[in-house]
Amino acid sequence: MNLARKKDLAAKVLGVGKGRIVFAEGRLNEIKEAISRMDINDLHKSGAITIREVSGRKKIVKRKNRRRVGKIKKSVNTRKTEYVIITRKLRAFVRGLFRTGKINADDKKEIRKQIRARKFKSKRQLKESLEN
Repeated sequence: MNLARKKDLAAKVLGVGKGRIVFAEGRLNEIKEAISRMDINDLHKSGAITIREVSGRKKIVKRKNRRRVGKIKKSVNTRKTEYVIITRKLRAFVRGLFRTGKINADDKKEIRKQIRARKFKSKRQLKESLEN
């Protein structure tokens, strides 16, 4: 009596591997007649189908995540995005000042160099330095 298909179905329904499924010898006819997932579940509840325990060495304690040189995942990308956002904001502000005529081309060039060098952390800081 080949019950390989039933074993496949039972493994899928019960969420374990095929090797862990064990059929009760005395109830093979019942198992052979089972065709639906509900039938398999009922047979499991009644004890006709059992699940073998996992064989082999078990991990008793889960290994803790170790923070070492290769494991530290700093988000470099966030630093870069922050830099891009503040730089674009400051450059747009300087461009507006230049268009309105509040600063000349030499001042604009100098301020852009300072923005590139990360002298200003915010637009407020840039405004304060322009006032002085």
